[in-house]
Amino acid sequence: MKAICFRDIQDVVVQTIPDPQIESPSDAIVRVRMAGLCGSDLHPFYGRERGIEVGTVMGHEFVGEVIEVGERVTKFRTGDRVGAPFTTSCGKCFYCQSGLTSRCIHCEQFGWIEKDYGLHGGQAEYVRVPLADGTLVKMPEGLSDEAALLLGDNLSTGFFGMEMAGLNEDSAVVVVGCGTVGLLAIVSAHWIGLRRVIAVDPDEARCEQARQLGAIAFTDKDAAMAEVRSHTHGRGADAVVELVGLPDAQRTAYELIRPGGTMSVIGCHCTPGFAFSPAEAYGKNLTYRTGRCPARAYMEPLAHRLIASPVDLSWVCTHRFSVDEGVKAYEVFANRKEGCIKAVIEF
Repeated sequence: MKAICFRDIQDVVVQTIPDPQIESPSDAIVRVRMAGLCGSDLHPFYGRERGIEVGTVMGHEFVGEVIEVGERVTKFRTGDRVGAPFTTSCGKCFYCQSGLTSRCIHCEQFGWIEKDYGLHGGQAEYVRVPLADGTLVKMPEGLSDEAALLLGDNLSTGFFGMEMAGLNEDSAVVVVGCGTVGLLAIVSAHWIGLRRVIAVDPDEARCEQARQLGAIAFTDKDAAMAEVRSHTHGRGADAVVELVGLPDAQRTAYELIRPGGTMSVIGCHCTPGFAFSPAEAYGKNLTYRTGRCPARAYMEPLAHRLIASPVDLSWVCTHRFSVDEGVKAYEVFANRKEGCIKAVIEF
């Protein structure tokens, strides 16, 4: 099969590698119809996260068709259209049963192999899915492949970030980072019923997209702070949802938040320390909430929401590539060329 594989920092390559095979009775093999490029893919791409093995198939977002199942798979059969979260989950352990599927005791991440442990990703013609019954989600008719793809990571994560912030309709919330997840967090804010969403991103094109989604968006954090204060009698934001995962964004979030506010951090951080001190957190009575989104727990309820109350998500997947164009896809997505919000690989 053809796959987009990691070779070195800022270096991916399209290779022909062996098709995946059933390795365990609980496995399924999925023929990929669409795979996504995610901001988290850029952490190993740029070397911010290290350890991924050369030759690992990239990507943790995919939707496709089941073509083979192991003998212990009971919930799926060949021909089912399915999506997957970015990590596997058994569906039975303490964490899965409590809704924290991203911390399943058998969890593995798609698109990350390190020291011979882990899984190839979804930017390939086929992907092996361990623990298929607990990991895969059957996609309902009427839901597009694009929406199904977003459920496995970007949309679920954006919704998770808003939910962790603990907001009500009168809350003033700031979204720091208007990449795909940040923009979908704005969509989620309106689902929750928030009336006031302010966004910050240094890229004007991203800010314009945020405005089209109903946010008040700024490229300058000082302008964002002035806007926040004008709506909160000078206090600052009730909550900040930070989606970037880099120190500058974390510091911006800290500065925007009011005393007693909540920082909801869903950007994947790769640095060893915080951009603010314990004393500063103490001084603001800050509530800091963070962690990997339990996407599997969100996928089904959000899929039902999208069917019952459709939302226009056609603006998300701006660039489409074949697997043979995988290197170009990374170049366009990583450098935000041509107004790229999200790039997908179609098979």
